[in-house]
Amino acid sequence: MGVQYGANAVSGVINIITKKSIRENTKISIFLQEETVGSEYELFDKGRHIQSVNISHNISETLFGSISYFRNDFGGYWNGSQGEIYDVNDGLRGHDWLPKTQQNAKLTLKFDTGKKFQAFYKFDFLNERIDRFNSIISPNENSQTNTSNPSAIDEIFTNTRFIHNLNVMGGLGEKLNYDVSLSYQEQTKDFERYTFFIRPETRENVLNTEYLSRSTWFSRGTLNNLFKSKRFNLQTGYEIGSFSGKGSPFASSLINSENASVSNELNNYDFFVSSEIEVSDNWSLKPGVRISFSNIFSPQHMISVSSRIDLKNDYELRTIIGSSNRTPSYDELYTFFVDVNHNFQGNPELDPEQGYSVFTHLKKKFNFKNDAVLNSKLSLTYLDLKDRIEFIIVNVNPLESQSNNIDSYKFAGLFFENSYNQGRFKGSFGFGAQAISKILDSNSDAQDDFLYNVQLNSNITYTIPKWNTSATVYFKHVGTQEQFVQKQNAQGEFTFERGQTDPISFLDASVRTTFSKNKLIATIGVRNLLDIDTVNTSAFDGGAHNDAPSQLPLAYGRSFFLKLNYILKI
Repeated sequence: MGVQYGANAVSGVINIITKKSIRENTKISIFLQEETVGSEYELFDKGRHIQSVNISHNISETLFGSISYFRNDFGGYWNGSQGEIYDVNDGLRGHDWLPKTQQNAKLTLKFDTGKKFQAFYKFDFLNERIDRFNSIISPNENSQTNTSNPSAIDEIFTNTRFIHNLNVMGGLGEKLNYDVSLSYQEQTKDFERYTFFIRPETRENVLNTEYLSRSTWFSRGTLNNLFKSKRFNLQTGYEIGSFSGKGSPFASSLINSENASVSNELNNYDFFVSSEIEVSDNWSLKPGVRISFSNIFSPQHMISVSSRIDLKNDYELRTIIGSSNRTPSYDELYTFFVDVNHNFQGNPELDPEQGYSVFTHLKKKFNFKNDAVLNSKLSLTYLDLKDRIEFIIVNVNPLESQSNNIDSYKFAGLFFENSYNQGRFKGSFGFGAQAISKILDSNSDAQDDFLYNVQLNSNITYTIPKWNTSATVYFKHVGTQEQFVQKQNAQGEFTFERGQTDPISFLDASVRTTFSKNKLIATIGVRNLLDIDTVNTSAFDGGAHNDAPSQLPLAYGRSFFLKLNYILKI
């Protein structure tokens, strides 16, 4: 898929299918979800509170419409902290994980003539607010009256985004098919800083500013079945993206020497051609080429060849060989993203990635006498890149990352995936073993040995039809992760040593049941059943080689949730 979607497709392509039709005339869906954050829960100030409503309607035989609203209120993870209304300067004011409120509204319209023409429009609006309450308190003591009026410098980060997307598809003549998408997106990140007087709960010295903004025009189009014959098919297409943004001095990664706002622009123009050749009844080839032009970087190209062979006994073998060159994205170059517990910063000095990849997949479907079906896939992966772009951790607490080039990156992986289905029982099991070699700076005394990691994941669902109930268990295990880091020895010399992050496992469980002829759906569950919060790691630069491991925050412990979903069909 790298030729069609760029080198990022090496990591995988996510296909999000938006529901654009219903069998009924009108469908209304409402759900409420209440969830603890660890052991913390209150109706408003603590825990997670989610509400959603969706209304879909067949306006006419050719026109379908849908509108929805979603609200996610995360009260933060307190973990012994005391929140906003706390006036003792002991470091306990605020939250361990910052509170966040998200609101999302969507509108969908679909026009379908049923005669080789469809048009689809979608509008998406998102508003996100993150509150940061400072743990440092100024007492503001008045010696004459022997009183105090404690205050703190607090901050609010607000992210607002809207997207317009139009998609048109249809046929030209008897064979040609076209698919064209056009979208426009605007995103602004606003910053508010103020002095909060805690006891009267008043604000003074309020500063409001837009610290980061971005707009994007994007279009993608394909034309299929060019020169189509029994053994040959050709597809061509394009992708055009125009990204522009502005950062104020509050976006630290964009500050210049004059302490003024900085504007940035990135334009990409990609064109690709791919074909499918039926060499025989059980063997096909898919060669393709993609050329990418940019206003910042020199032209990049990608070439790939895919092979599919249908073997005996329902075995299928696929092999993909291709280059993996790509230019940095706008986010990797210029982003400044503040999340609930960390931030990500871009790097305008990045270089394009150069390299190649090889994938091999062997698939097999097994049918058993008891109507059980097992689908298995064994995959081998190899990736070799120069100047690979990664977000590298530059600070542990709070967690901060910045995008940087890695001089050399090699990845080898073995993956085994299985899905099983038999009557009331279905499940999946996956195993992955990977080896990674990284050299951040080839001019230093770096090591290029492979570092290994093993991962397991599985889920099991058992259904009881008589009770309209199903129970599901999810499990994921990440083995010991190793990474070369720079350490300082007793003589003050810096050396590269092997640091590691301890293994960790996550276990979730839920029970789902329906009432009133499937109109009411109730789900109760437990997340992070093993009560994981932090993991020990020595994979950070600096410090002496015998320093105690740092603790990396991963989760907020075991939490419980209840979800109620009501569906009305008219």
